[in-house]
Amino acid sequence: MSTSSFLPSARPANWKSLAPAIPNVVHQPTSLPRLPVPALAATLDRLKASLSPLARTPEEYAATCAKIDQFASDRGVGRALQAKLEERKNHTDHWLEQWWDDLGYLAYRDSVVVNVSYYYGFEPQPPHLPQTPAARAAAITRGAMLFRQKLRTGHLPLDTTKETEFCMDTYRWMFDCSRVPGSAGIDWSVSHAANPNPDDLGHIIVVRKNRFWKLKAEVGGRVLGMEELIRQFQCIYENSADEYPAIGALSASDRDTWAKDFALLSSHPLNASHLSTIHSSAFLVSLDDSDPPPRNEVDVSRGLWHGTLAVCLSIRTETSRHVRARALSSRYTDKPLQFIVFDNGVTGLMGEHSIMDGTPTARACDEVLEWISSPTSDFQLEVPPSTFSDAPSIPPPVPLDFDLTPIPAIHESISSAVTRAEALARSQSLSFLHTPYGKRAIKAFGVGPDGWAQVVIQIAYARLARGGKVPQWPVGTYEAATTRRFYKGRTETIRVVSDEVVRFVKAMLDGAATREEKLVLFKRAVKKHGQLAREAGMAEGVDRHMLGLKVVGGASQPLPALFTDPLYTRSSHWNLSTSAIFSKHFTVYGWGEVVPDGFGVAYVTGFDGASLVSFLTLISCNPSRITCSWFILFILCEDALWKCSCVLTSTDYLQFTITSRTEMPNAEFTEEIARAAEDLYELFAGVKPAPSANEGANAMKARL
Repeated sequence: MSTSSFLPSARPANWKSLAPAIPNVVHQPTSLPRLPVPALAATLDRLKASLSPLARTPEEYAATCAKIDQFASDRGVGRALQAKLEERKNHTDHWLEQWWDDLGYLAYRDSVVVNVSYYYGFEPQPPHLPQTPAARAAAITRGAMLFRQKLRTGHLPLDTTKETEFCMDTYRWMFDCSRVPGSAGIDWSVSHAANPNPDDLGHIIVVRKNRFWKLKAEVGGRVLGMEELIRQFQCIYENSADEYPAIGALSASDRDTWAKDFALLSSHPLNASHLSTIHSSAFLVSLDDSDPPPRNEVDVSRGLWHGTLAVCLSIRTETSRHVRARALSSRYTDKPLQFIVFDNGVTGLMGEHSIMDGTPTARACDEVLEWISSPTSDFQLEVPPSTFSDAPSIPPPVPLDFDLTPIPAIHESISSAVTRAEALARSQSLSFLHTPYGKRAIKAFGVGPDGWAQVVIQIAYARLARGGKVPQWPVGTYEAATTRRFYKGRTETIRVVSDEVVRFVKAMLDGAATREEKLVLFKRAVKKHGQLAREAGMAEGVDRHMLGLKVVGGASQPLPALFTDPLYTRSSHWNLSTSAIFSKHFTVYGWGEVVPDGFGVAYVTGFDGASLVSFLTLISCNPSRITCSWFILFILCEDALWKCSCVLTSTDYLQFTITSRTEMPNAEFTEEIARAAEDLYELFAGVKPAPSANEGANAMKARL
């Protein structure tokens, strides 16, 4: 059965080559090094070192090491598999690319929501711009379209470090594309990006109350100005009184169910055309009609992560309550970039993760928000001489109304998808934490913030285990490291748990060690973490190489005993999955746990300094917008007061978002992270950290 009437029945073998190259990085296939295949002996030594702290008994560790030695011996299969990997490396651009895309993401059949997708929350609309949802959507859209224009015309500067440039290959999959549910148990992405040219007519998709709209955001090579876009978005708001069938919720089902529903939906030519328009759009903007309180980071996070679940008063009595579910309202979860604008102006992004990691989208969002934050940016807020109503060159937004009459079974599919989405959202816990100090204090102690944050997480989890809330500690802990210094590089695992980390955490918990002894152990722990992070960034980790060795053997021979060893498999059961992202413009950031009995820990260590200067710069750069009457209204408005406090108070803190299933001790873990962060500070400073001046914003918050 065909996947649809506008897509092939199976994934094309060359699907990844169909997205056009970025003009200013055509040199990278030859200038950047290929991902190396590490030496077998070196990887196995690192594997042994990572297993040592996780072994429950010396006998278990010795038994696993014996299997590792057997795997590497002359009579083992390790050397033959290594030779196959090296041969594959010599004949491909990236020996791991297809395996990682497929096994890590595209063959994964559970819902991408919670399990795969991630979210960012954005700082508020600055006061030099209109304070309406339409204006917020317009600012995000214009900024993102200008970023896309720079990317497509070769004017976007490369991602670099002090040492090297980074591969930009995954940027090909940021705009004008979509993930596709595969009917054969494996997905792919389809790109509609033409070769860059100034006459490209870019459109976006806007969704309001589940109704999809096509909006031309670029006409004749010109990105529409904010005033033009505001009128476009306002037209959609004004013509969205009714709720439409939740077509987008279908994309949140497990991938096999979505593939069947996708084929059914697209069997009608009109619907197939609409789906193609969604796929080819530059990105999607969801105009969500809920309004999570902007000062409640948990509610904002959940709204971005899986949609709002609002509790409303019952119609029948004032005391009984019912839940009006809004999980995944007005979404299409297969788009790589899905901006979400709530009715109160709260804004963020939901990202599809399969073939693009967080660093490119974080950069895109960061640059868009930086552009919005500057009063001198080219917003084009002036009223143009004509609008889409009387200028044929700027067409009005066009509704994409699906015809469900010929396919009545799709109604049951939609109902089931909504029910599953609500159940998935309710199965999750999320907690949020600001520490009362940040990277400035940590650096003053001579420590890197990332290693500090990772040790805090380990102390907290160890205390959770000591209190009987989780079965044991230490456990497999994943931290993502980028390997984008290599062509088509993505990530490698930092195996956080080391003997050095365990020795320090035990010293913190047992209380027998002196302060000086603890400091020595801590410095050894963070030094080891830094070493592991550097090795992972150079593709000298454990997990990607071991995956390659496992896969290259194929199904034609028995799986070596090492790969089914209990200690080995336990070491990559990521009870703690962690990752960090950095942007001064993000208010929240997170994603879901990766195993049912685990936690996802998204953290940010990059906040630094106070933002009073930017507020004063705003006044000096654009005094005409800071009138007396405007300022009085600004101060009187409660939400605006919160915005004012955001820019006037210190932003030097660490931020943690902790996700898990509801049966896990989420709130307790968050409390232990807060306690561990205080104890680690006290270890160095000799005193507890002073409470933040903005106590309400920095207090730990948890919602189950």
